[in-house]
Amino acid sequence: MQGDKAEHVHEVFSKIARRYDVMNSVLSFQQHRLWRHFAMRQLPLRRDSKILDVAAGTGAWTFSMAKRLGPKGHVTGLDFTEAMLEVAQERLATCPERDRIDFIHGNAMDLPFEDNQFDIATVGFALRNMPSVEKCLQEMLRVVKPGGVVVSLELSKPDSALFRRLYYFYFYKVLPRIGSLVVKDDAPYSWLPESLIDFPNRHQLEQMFVDLGMTKVKSYPLTMGIAALHIGYKALPGQETM
Repeated sequence: MQGDKAEHVHEVFSKIARRYDVMNSVLSFQQHRLWRHFAMRQLPLRRDSKILDVAAGTGAWTFSMAKRLGPKGHVTGLDFTEAMLEVAQERLATCPERDRIDFIHGNAMDLPFEDNQFDIATVGFALRNMPSVEKCLQEMLRVVKPGGVVVSLELSKPDSALFRRLYYFYFYKVLPRIGSLVVKDDAPYSWLPESLIDFPNRHQLEQMFVDLGMTKVKSYPLTMGIAALHIGYKALPGQETM
């Protein structure tokens, strides 16, 4: 089942790679930019931070974080969809911060890094697409240093029952039709609502961070809960989960 999901996700994002960023803006009414901006303000970035951006896609968040770093900082963007990475590499060629960015092909379920390599590991709008949410978070936690940070910015499920019904009507009925009109294919944007069905809500995902041993775990509902930011720290030796 996990392999089937990975193959399906790879196929979906291969089809929409060239339209991915534009469609994000259209379908979220530009809200994804505000969510990323909020998330950026919460990150404990230093000028020399070493960051891993898991499932970096076309690199939108990778490039944004690189702008906040100094010459000694670095962001590695990892993705398993070659078509998305092709777009990211094209953009990298004209990026002023290209010396502090690299993109690599890799699997979030088995990150190609030794333990304790990064100050921050992020995943943006991709955690729900993983074959195993828990395994992805475990891998991110493994590769950050003690005291380092694991960050997820993701679509979520609103707490308000009334707003949730309104949002779900748009998300499950309207959004896939808009997406299919633009990409001329029903499959990619029918996958988007499907990907959220079994995904944990904000509180469940927060508890998952805690259960994995992260400390100082916080979650932030965004735009009435249709998205959420989760942040957790890798425990220092002798530090207990909070």
